[in-house]
Amino acid sequence: MRKQNGFSLIELLLVITIIGIIATLSFPLLFKARESAENGNAYATLRTVASSQISYFSQNSRFARLDELNASQANALGTLAGTAINRGRFTFQMSPVTPTDAQLRSNFTVIATKSVGGTETPYVISVDESGFITDILP
Repeated sequence: MRKQNGFSLIELLLVITIIGIIATLSFPLLFKARESAENGNAYATLRTVASSQISYFSQNSRFARLDELNASQANALGTLAGTAINRGRFTFQMSPVTPTDAQLRSNFTVIATKSVGGTETPYVISVDESGFITDILP
């Protein structure tokens, strides 16, 4: 008789079961980490918006609309869609949506809203002329 080398069917099933258990435990953690990274990216973008608004104000004596601000940043803030900017799963919108020059001489508010689906938590944050970032949801 010749000797056969290799793994038995039981050993292979055991390894596949262990890999399945590890994957089941790690996927929720990976999704949560991805969600936290997206939220952190939105915070960073709002910080950039606030500092860019201050710079724009010093040159033009008013704050910028999002399309003007994105153009001054060489479209680094995201993709322009009407009066909003899309970056990843977040939409950045001014409040009011189309502010007048008179309103922009004194203040601005930019709201970032995350598009969610399934069991994800809605996430909404804003920044105003003070540079303070506020969590609205959750």
